[in-house]
Amino acid sequence: MHNPVFHFEIPVEDMDRAQAFYEDVFRYRLTRQKVDGYDMAFFPRADGAAGASGALAKGDVYTPSRAGTLVYFDVPDIDTVLKRAQQRGAKVLYAKKDIGEAGFVAEFADSEGNRVALSQVKAD
Repeated sequence: MHNPVFHFEIPVEDMDRAQAFYEDVFRYRLTRQKVDGYDMAFFPRADGAAGASGALAKGDVYTPSRAGTLVYFDVPDIDTVLKRAQQRGAKVLYAKKDIGEAGFVAEFADSEGNRVALSQVKAD
């Protein structure tokens, strides 16, 4: 058995702004390229590792929204990531919440207006 999600794409209106936002908030280096005519910025991917990776995507078929699919980013410290997001203008939509053994979750609106979630595992 494997995880069913392989790749995700987060719609953006302004790729430069969105890429700067995500690189600063999550501390990842995104790789920019054109795919089938669309501007994409790819998150790092560790082949053979658990989980999925994805990209920011700009084009006529990509519309940022709070109503679409919700992507959860696994982070070591939700408070730190939320603080960086807010410093870049993000609005917290769902404050950090303890969800028991599964850890903590939170949500914010990114630079493009998408709803993005965070997940943090509790330390042993």
